[in-house]
Amino acid sequence: MKSVLNLLAEKHNDWIRIVKSFGCNENTAQDIVQEMYIKIHKLTQKGGNFMYNENEINHFYIFRTLRSMFIDLTRKQGRVKLISLDQDVFNDKEIKKIFKKLKVNEYSEYDNIEKYSKTIKKQLDTLHWYDKKIYNHIQNGESIKSLSDKTTISYYSIYNTYTRVKKYLQRKIFSNEVR
Repeated sequence: MKSVLNLLAEKHNDWIRIVKSFGCNENTAQDIVQEMYIKIHKLTQKGGNFMYNENEINHFYIFRTLRSMFIDLTRKQGRVKLISLDQDVFNDKEIKKIFKKLKVNEYSEYDNIEKYSKTIKKQLDTLHWYDKKIYNHIQNGESIKSLSDKTTISYYSIYNTYTRVKKYLQRKIFSNEVR
């Protein structure tokens, strides 16, 4: 006799497909299915039974469990505060983060950090609004993954944009033209 989790795992791709049919992306569907495994495991430890017999899973019960977990997740997401792409926060603390991420360890070679903060802001203002917003969000500590999930923009598109802007700023700030 196979364990309940082994029987469930045999249908793993089916569970993913079912959750994706609710409107989830692949990663969210994977998370929900993993949570379902945990929930079913806890249920069986408490003596719960959702099997038709020793070798047959009650698919309807699993479907209802996945559906309720999906609904719970969408309710929770409604309570999460989303950050607008129009937010523009850029202060001296953020400038220091930029210097750190640009791998500039010593500020002593710069007479006035304000001068370079203005230079960074000026260079960012020359960029397309999309590039600027993506860069600001990532500089403010938001991960590329979470930004991708919130905006439904592909992960690689955001990554490439951020990398391109970072290299652009490095060239402009540390080239002879700016010094």
